[in-house]
Amino acid sequence: MQSFVQERVGRIRVTQNLLRTVRLIGEYRGKEALFIQQTPQALETLRQVAIVQSTESSNRIEGVVAPLARIEALVGEKTTPRNRSEQEIAGYRDVLNTIHTNHEHMRLTSGLVRQLHRDLYRYSPTEGGRWKSVDNEIIEELADGTRLLRFRPVPAHATPEAMDSLQRGYSEARKRGEIEPLLMIAAYVLDFLCIHPFLDGNGRVARLLTLLLLYQAGFSVGRYVSLEKIIEDSKESYYESLRASSANWHRGRHDLLPWTEYLLGTIVAAYREFEQRVGTLVGARGAKTEMVLQAVRGLPDGFRIADLERCCPTVTREMIRHVLNRLKKEGHVWCEGAGRAAVWRKRDND
Repeated sequence: MQSFVQERVGRIRVTQNLLRTVRLIGEYRGKEALFIQQTPQALETLRQVAIVQSTESSNRIEGVVAPLARIEALVGEKTTPRNRSEQEIAGYRDVLNTIHTNHEHMRLTSGLVRQLHRDLYRYSPTEGGRWKSVDNEIIEELADGTRLLRFRPVPAHATPEAMDSLQRGYSEARKRGEIEPLLMIAAYVLDFLCIHPFLDGNGRVARLLTLLLLYQAGFSVGRYVSLEKIIEDSKESYYESLRASSANWHRGRHDLLPWTEYLLGTIVAAYREFEQRVGTLVGARGAKTEMVLQAVRGLPDGFRIADLERCCPTVTREMIRHVLNRLKKEGHVWCEGAGRAAVWRKRDND
């Protein structure tokens, strides 16, 4: 929309800080590829944690909350939603999994955006997937209870054309390949939030779209570190940068820099956390130890050492026994029988 009209995104103020940030993200992406090749078992642990954190944080930003144990059970699809909040959490889980799995084949269109919103409310009585039918306003409530109009989005009657224009502008700019993809992603998300095309769920859909666009631009750190958690931890900066960059947006005279610097800073923070977590996992447990632990978690109750050997072909039997004995000492597993016929069982709380 406005950020892609007359390629305003291509005329963003380029500061030394912005240049450094773009370069740093590129360097981190190179390291990410190396980690993926060398430590796949550690990354699976990070992926599972990130899904829970993303689902929890993105919903909590919007006031949708549930106990962590319930969120973990919902994310693991071990239970069904019990109330409105859990219905929306389950919907977010589904859309998140869709993006993680199918991002390469998801063509960005207005129809796709509506589909993501529809799936977000799949388990809820609220009907998703429709543009707003009435005008909405973004209101800020101050500490003393005063309510201020922070931003007036695109009116309902103009929303379908505004969203179509945004998709066209982004797709055409990406096709030309003349603008740094990270800058285009930031501009797209800002325009989406300024249009505010749905009556509810705009923030969550914006964060899901951020993940999708980063994937499609070759940045997959959101698979292993929750971008939503980083945004939640910096909510004040999030809202302040949006406020600064949305000023004069309707007239096409807005400043993209504050929001762009914030979003790219979030990506840098995610890559730093990613590097730190991988180092901690591999350094503390060792790659092969982590491989065995992951195999134990994935096997059904009543497995044998031979099952672990098939799952971990590069790990010696001695190492497997060492890990099992440690798990036994810690009370996570117990053993029936002896020798090659021994059967290992998991405790109920694992």
